[in-house]
Amino acid sequence: MASIFTSLHIGYSGLNAAQVGIDTTGHNIANAETEGYTRQRVVTSAQTATTDGNVQVGNGVKIENIARVFDNFVFDRYRDVSSQKEYSDYEQQTLEELSTYFPEVDGVGVKADLAAYYDAWQTFADNPNNDAVKIALTQQTKTLSSHITQTRKQVSDLQDQVNEELKTSVDEVNALAKELAQINRSIDTAEAGSTFIASDLRDKRNSLEKDIAKLVGADVLQGSLQSDIGLDSNANEKTGSYTLSINGYNIVDGATMHPLHISKENNPNGFYEVSYERQDGVMVPLEETIKGGKIGAIFALRGGKIDGEKGTPNDGVLQTTLNNLDSFAQGLIESTNNLYAKSSTTKMESNALTIDESNPIINSGYNINEGSFDLVIYDIDGNETARRSITIDNKTTLSGAEGTNSIQGQITKNQDDNSDNNANNDIDDMMIYHYQSSADGQRMLELGLNSDALAKGYTFAIEDGLQESSFSSGTNFAGALGLGRFLDGSNAKDIDISYTLEQDPSKIHAGYSSTNGDNRVALDMVQQQFETYNFESSGTSYDTTIYGMFDVTATYVGIETNAAITRNDTITAQYNATQMEYDSVSKVNIDEEMTNLIKYQTSYSAAAKVITTIDQMMQTLLGIKQ
Repeated sequence: MASIFTSLHIGYSGLNAAQVGIDTTGHNIANAETEGYTRQRVVTSAQTATTDGNVQVGNGVKIENIARVFDNFVFDRYRDVSSQKEYSDYEQQTLEELSTYFPEVDGVGVKADLAAYYDAWQTFADNPNNDAVKIALTQQTKTLSSHITQTRKQVSDLQDQVNEELKTSVDEVNALAKELAQINRSIDTAEAGSTFIASDLRDKRNSLEKDIAKLVGADVLQGSLQSDIGLDSNANEKTGSYTLSINGYNIVDGATMHPLHISKENNPNGFYEVSYERQDGVMVPLEETIKGGKIGAIFALRGGKIDGEKGTPNDGVLQTTLNNLDSFAQGLIESTNNLYAKSSTTKMESNALTIDESNPIINSGYNINEGSFDLVIYDIDGNETARRSITIDNKTTLSGAEGTNSIQGQITKNQDDNSDNNANNDIDDMMIYHYQSSADGQRMLELGLNSDALAKGYTFAIEDGLQESSFSSGTNFAGALGLGRFLDGSNAKDIDISYTLEQDPSKIHAGYSSTNGDNRVALDMVQQQFETYNFESSGTSYDTTIYGMFDVTATYVGIETNAAITRNDTITAQYNATQMEYDSVSKVNIDEEMTNLIKYQTSYSAAAKVITTIDQMMQTLLGIKQ
């Protein structure tokens, strides 16, 4: 049976509901700018009615829950597009930095230096005996080589920076995953045995999910989905088991966290490798698995899987750029040295080599082709006195007995090289061949003239013939091994003018022989810029000029940068649209909260009026009793 005290309780329940509504509204307003906060609403229902005779009398209001307005489907899209946005932002930022290292569009850079370098050779061809021109050629060669090495160092430094950011990002993923596991434990504790949702803890969990997804593109798998259309037409929430994974590898499983492992201990170049430890203890590499978020962008830029032999990535925009630069520089070095070997001298020493003298040089890893080259002897007046063709096929080795199919055997073979029937003035009578160990344990090939030939003023040169495939610069024997070289180094990292020529530019030769006015080598160098060569880079073969190979490098960077900018514009538009959709559902609207505040204030005043009325009724009853 209803009583006056029941009426008092009804008024109190109204006061309490209005108070909780005001508190919740204030909580929303206070967190309006809190990242990841989801607006909350008080869910109320009527108390169980009291039976009075044949009727049921209302018994006030009760608070069912304080629920957050959250759409799991919208949030999943928001989390995924946040991962794509982070990937795209980092990719664009890094590639825009990379593109500044190739300012060719402004008429400056390596290509401009290369044009000035060939102009210097043309000037030298016009003035083959002018020492001042030789000095100018030396300086321009130094400028070109320095710019190439500087550009490569900038790209390499950027790759190292990206590599270090990988370590920072993986550490952050592990820290966030650990915190996420702790939040899961707190949610399980708070919601155990209850029907309410730990809204603030779930907000924190969603915020951590999004942060991890931005770093590594993670996926979340939860239990059942519950909808609450009475709260909001878009409201739904997943409850139950919780797993966060990276391409199927669980890094958070409920309250348990499985860290990512990162190490560079086994890499001589300091590149980090990321792995995941399975339950059986096996470490699974993740470089080719992680495709999303900032770390996915890092792998796409730096390169993913590391080559075990080279210790460098097999792919990646930055690594491809380095490979292209190295291929360009290697082609420039080898083709230049192959031409400069035509300049007669008394001794040629190779670079430090790792060629097994008994194995075919075609299979040595050096850029040597099948075909033939000529050894040419000049007398003191610059006249050609002997010429011998040396053939290279798929069985030719460096060293071997006289008459064999080795370089040494063909040089030492007794034959008449000048058709004068004199057995004492041929290549085998003048040339010496020596393949010796160098100070660092590698070996060097030395070709020279014996003492008798030197005493008579003889010199020799190497003239390359046509390659059997009739493509490009013949065997490239002298260029690949660095015999009689004009340029030192092997790629963009160490290209430089020959140390000997840098110290004494007067030793630079313009011609094949030592005859005054001979400018044939200088003319060959000028012609070099128009010749086609074969360049191998990142598994791709380019048949192009030296200018063309540098254009390949610069154009690749430009195309990748422009593509990244276009992708970022598209993804940014998608991100803004998804964020707007998510905010429309879950973000606090101050105008709406102020309206609710007025509503709850009015409700509180009305409930207070009910209690005041009942108090007057009680005073009346007490007065009647007196």
